[in-house]
Amino acid sequence: MEPIIKVEHLKYRYNEEDDWALKDISFSVAPGEWVAIIGHNGSGKSTMAKALNGLITPAAGTVEVAGMTLSEDNVWEIRKNVGMVFQNPDNQFVGATVEDDVAFGLENRGVPRPEMVKRVTEALVKVRMSDFATREPASLSGGQKQRVAIAGVVAARPKIIILDEATSMLDPEGRIEVIQTIRAIKKEEKLTVLSITHDIDEAALASRILVVEDGKILMSGTPEEIFSFGPRLMELGLDLPYPEKLKAALRKRGITVPQEYMTEERLVDWLWTSVSNM
Repeated sequence: MEPIIKVEHLKYRYNEEDDWALKDISFSVAPGEWVAIIGHNGSGKSTMAKALNGLITPAAGTVEVAGMTLSEDNVWEIRKNVGMVFQNPDNQFVGATVEDDVAFGLENRGVPRPEMVKRVTEALVKVRMSDFATREPASLSGGQKQRVAIAGVVAARPKIIILDEATSMLDPEGRIEVIQTIRAIKKEEKLTVLSITHDIDEAALASRILVVEDGKILMSGTPEEIFSFGPRLMELGLDLPYPEKLKAALRKRGITVPQEYMTEERLVDWLWTSVSNM
């Protein structure tokens, strides 16, 4: 299967006197895959996201999206295939009501009104915000605002959704709302998802994780493979899922624990079995 995203030898820096924000980045993403990109602030992960949508022009390398090599000539066609949800939903709102906001991007693309109304209605149903269609966006909670932002992207029917720290400003309940929404829509629409995130629990839901450090991809693997490098990730200033933190605490107490990554459920089962055998 041909990758839906293919990046080769990407380089970028914001100013001539600056160090490179991206240093020879190469990776690919399969259709329908969920890839999480993690790294501390300034590692280059958000710059990677901007490169995929043509928001920045690389100094070197190529970006291929849905079979098209990104260029000035096709950047708007590329953007039809890539929807982005940003960190602060308030910065994305332009409509007086929720339904107006979801319709805004479709109006700009010249979608006929009957089709536009249909898409807006369907998108709000998908994010469970139909009851708020005539509300002002400013009256919504953080999680609700982000779900409306997602609806605006979904209504445009892209093949790829990029979440650029989309849950970082939300409280725990809002994060859960947004991630559940993305999971449901991804499954229903067979979308490809890239999430740039600090939320390790969000990253754990991905099928693959890229760890970015100093403008380079340092590691790539499944969540199980990446989280097994627990101490190394902590050296990079990254968080770990609770089971890995607990395993590290047990090791300090001289308790031998499994090396492989374990979900909370698997760790509870292991602890239960270990205690029962004492």
